[in-house]
Amino acid sequence: MKKKLSLIALLTVICFNIPAQNTSNNVVKLTLEDAIQIATLQSPDAMMAKHRFRNSYWQYRYYKAEYLPQLTLSGNPFQFQNQQKLIETIDGSYYSKYKQLYSDLSLGLQQEIGFTGGTISVFTDIGYTKNFVDDTMFFSASPINISLVQPIFGYNSYKWERKIEPLRYQEAKQNYIETMEDVAITATRYFFSCLLAQINKEMQESNLANNDTLHQIAQGRYNMGTIAENEVLNMELNYLNSLSQLETAKLELENQMFYLKSYLRIKDEYDIELIPPTNVPNLVIDANEAVAEANANRADIISYKRQIMEAEQNLDAAKKNRFSANIAMTFGLDKSSHSIGDVYHDPQNKEVIMLGINVPILDWGKAKGQIKMAESSLELTRTTIEQEEIDFNQEIYIKAKEFNIQQSQLMIAAKSDTVAQKRYDFTKARYLIGTIDITELNSAAADKDSKRQGYISALQNYWVNYFEIRKLTLYDFEKRQKLGSEFDAIIE
Repeated sequence: MKKKLSLIALLTVICFNIPAQNTSNNVVKLTLEDAIQIATLQSPDAMMAKHRFRNSYWQYRYYKAEYLPQLTLSGNPFQFQNQQKLIETIDGSYYSKYKQLYSDLSLGLQQEIGFTGGTISVFTDIGYTKNFVDDTMFFSASPINISLVQPIFGYNSYKWERKIEPLRYQEAKQNYIETMEDVAITATRYFFSCLLAQINKEMQESNLANNDTLHQIAQGRYNMGTIAENEVLNMELNYLNSLSQLETAKLELENQMFYLKSYLRIKDEYDIELIPPTNVPNLVIDANEAVAEANANRADIISYKRQIMEAEQNLDAAKKNRFSANIAMTFGLDKSSHSIGDVYHDPQNKEVIMLGINVPILDWGKAKGQIKMAESSLELTRTTIEQEEIDFNQEIYIKAKEFNIQQSQLMIAAKSDTVAQKRYDFTKARYLIGTIDITELNSAAADKDSKRQGYISALQNYWVNYFEIRKLTLYDFEKRQKLGSEFDAIIE
């Protein structure tokens, strides 16, 4: 709860320019965790992922709604015709005046039967006809009708949808979680690129101050005659190089800060100071466990199952669409009368039973070709997915191994940074007392800067690999739990 309140306060500051406790002199301090949380809330990638998931959610809702009863009011409240109508009789044909007003309404409840692929409906209707030629009118009504349309031995799309659509929706959920981990990876890269530029600027400022001091000391020694002019010129050159490198570092920091703020969609006048992450989880990930979690959680695994089902669906459709047979039955009551009150009095029974068939006699191998293509497509899908599963498991296994060496690489980089800084301090002290020359001091200074940059790069590699293994497995190995999301909050 405290973490959420802290994030809200930080977002308030960076988005609305309201002073808060974590700011001083118009500077906002930003940690890696802050940057990732802000990115998951408002970065362009996160916003697009939310809209994609919402689209998938409503597609799933649309599918489920198709299996719910549909209440529909339909008809033609007003239809007027005034024309010559062709009348055909045994004795011949002739045109007659046709002037009529017609109106009808129907209220029906329809339900799809997913198990059988049929449709059952219950409806009532009423109609009115007025003939202006002979000045007659009559009403017609069907108080109740029950109708069933049922395919026989045909392709049932509803049966396949009930299998595939839930998988598609679950796949969308897992894809959203994976995308959020991608957002974390991208935010991490922007954070460390900016952090490296920030540290480089700080190093150049420190180098400039050191070289300025050393240049003044060298000038004093030269005036005393204890060193040669060449060494003074080297010191002056170092100082001028530091001035140039500082200007370059400032420009690079501005560029990297722009990219970071743009991705986090931070629009404010505050400067940002990045805080390097110091608490690094000491994790050793078992590669076999990572593979098992990936197979249990990843959207790819759901996608493999869905693709095979869709190929099986196409094969089923090719086999069963060769011929079709449908039975349609309607049972109900109806009556017509010149008085609206009579149409509901003592209505007559109505029964309609119809069997329809469509059997191709000669199709020149068209149906067989469709079946063979569907069978080939199914086998191709299975083969492709088998290879993708092998590559998938290998990728997870290698990534887990790569992550496990990052901890030692980071420790080596941190130790090298500390040693290089101590070496520089010691070398500088020796130079000041005149026991070494400028060449060794320059070497120690360059090594100090290189090792500091190497440490930041090692930090970046660690955290990028950390979020990559989370994305590939959708599992938090630090908290020992599956990754999830509050999907109800996304679709609101």
